Amino acid sequence: MASIPTPPAEPKDSPDAYVGLDADRAERLARERGWSAVRSLPPGAIITMEYRVGRLNFEVRDGRVARAWKG
Repeated sequence: MASIPTPPAEPKDSPDAYVGLDADRAERLARERGWSAVRSLPPGAIITMEYRVGRLNFEVRDGRVARAWKG
């Protein structure tokens, strides 16, 4: 039987650190810190709720990160 793959570790980084930053700067910073995927969303966007290791989500309002969360 094949072994179950182990997902890579997420960066040791707090999503709260991105709140208030310019969205473009926040995305660059997140990638520099090791996030493999960064998703910017408008307020109220309809999204799937599957958890994806290594993804950081931003809710962007008026060009700034209003909320950030993993997955």
